[in-house]
Amino acid sequence: MNHPAAAKTYREQQAGSLRAGDHLLLPDGERSAEIHSVEVETDDFGSPAIVLATLTGGGTLRIAAGSTVRIPGPAADDFPSPDHAVGPAAAVGDGDGTANGAGTADGAAPPSDIQVPDIPESDAGTPLSVVGNPDGAGQKRTAPAAVVVPPLPSTTPVVIGPSAEDLALIPEPSGTPESVVEAVAEAHPDSVGVQLLADKLVKGINTKSGSCLKDLSDLAHELFIMLKDAEASLKVADLLNVLPFDGNPGRWGSVEASLALSSYVCRQTGHTDRAAVYEKLLRAPDNQETDPFKARMQARVRQRSLNEPNLYDKEIFRSIDNSNHEAEREWRLLRLESLLFLRAHGGSQTISPSELERRIANELESVRG
Repeated sequence: MNHPAAAKTYREQQAGSLRAGDHLLLPDGERSAEIHSVEVETDDFGSPAIVLATLTGGGTLRIAAGSTVRIPGPAADDFPSPDHAVGPAAAVGDGDGTANGAGTADGAAPPSDIQVPDIPESDAGTPLSVVGNPDGAGQKRTAPAAVVVPPLPSTTPVVIGPSAEDLALIPEPSGTPESVVEAVAEAHPDSVGVQLLADKLVKGINTKSGSCLKDLSDLAHELFIMLKDAEASLKVADLLNVLPFDGNPGRWGSVEASLALSSYVCRQTGHTDRAAVYEKLLRAPDNQETDPFKARMQARVRQRSLNEPNLYDKEIFRSIDNSNHEAEREWRLLRLESLLFLRAHGGSQTISPSELERRIANELESVRG
């Protein structure tokens, strides 16, 4: 649906932050249209390159992701009167009486000689009026493709994550973390893997230590995968599962693996509500970006990694060819972690949840055999 661009003022914002529902000024400079959907194309290096804005009623605008774009807005009282303003989507005039646009039709950046009046800090949220030529004569020209969305809300979006009621489904540990590990080790005195990990952990568990978190995650996996002790595995895993994302990918990788394992164990044992809590915790860092453009780009990168997971096929086949059963088992354990992670995310666009269940079952049988 097109609307006349009655206002002669504009608000500016980066094209990369466009969203569905925003209105934009069309290339003829006379009409505006509503955006139906927005897609961002990246270059070969993965950086945002082109914004594709599909319009309600048909048509698509291609805009450079880094360019400044405009939409019509209400007039501001502290700028020149309409007698000195130029036509819609015109820009600040140069000294020679010519007007410069905000960008080219394909969304390229504006010329470097455009001069924009400074905005006082107190007026940062006030839309700009369009300034005419120095001789006072308004000059109307056809505007390039330019768009601006309304400013971001003053409050940041709420981070999507588990509620207090959700977290109540995760049992509190019975005693100190060290005592939990010690009890698990006593229950499996014949397991060399459990004993080696427990010997290190009972000396003191430091949740700021990446190696300590890795040992806890490995212990939880050992208990479920090799010993089929789901209850003990969850007790150990829950020492990690309640830790928040601290921005360190290395430490979070162990927590992530623990949450994915816990989700699978709970779904296998019928505790679907508890499994859903673990899945929310696993995805919580995905929702922490408050900038809409960055959030969209991160979502695209994340979806690509889910669609193209590393399942260590080459390494496993190489180990089989070399009859190296121990190496094959280690690679299959890494593949199992990847599959559990995908399962906790609900699958991907290339592997369905049912296919993931089948593959996880196959890998468990292989490593346990």
